[in-house]
Amino acid sequence: MTTSATTEDRLARLGLTVPPPPPALATFQPYVRDGSTVYTSGQIATRDGHLVATGRLGAEVDVATGQDAAQAAALNVLAQLQAAAGSLDNVARLVKITVFVASAPGFTDQSLVANGASQLLIDVLGPAGSHARSAIGVAALPLGSPVEIEAIATLGPAAAGDALGT
Repeated sequence: MTTSATTEDRLARLGLTVPPPPPALATFQPYVRDGSTVYTSGQIATRDGHLVATGRLGAEVDVATGQDAAQAAALNVLAQLQAAAGSLDNVARLVKITVFVASAPGFTDQSLVANGASQLLIDVLGPAGSHARSAIGVAALPLGSPVEIEAIATLGPAAAGDALGT
């Protein structure tokens, strides 16, 4: 008989906790749920309510710091998915993430920065975390965050109801 690890088990093994879902910083919902599909709004790289870094990759921020910022933003995505689903174990599939990377001219390693988020999401969600991805270089992001991530996920039947993020 085999047992599969829960997301809580995986988080504990990684020494991580899902933070409270960050509130929207403007006039939008942090997530919208339409049936079994959840769309998160962009989640910036905050930890305990503060940016983990500021600036652009290839200028003020190096790749390793960018990957840490991507992990922080990914944890905030997980917080929104947990709020939408009731439990991360109710996430049937992380369909796609879009990783926006504030980039100085000439910086071309957006995919390396995005790997920080992708690996964390797979590590936490297991097979359900395997996803499609776009990594996009942009001139600037809200509040000077080096990374912002939005996600699309589908929920399993155990996630009841239809809701907007609050």
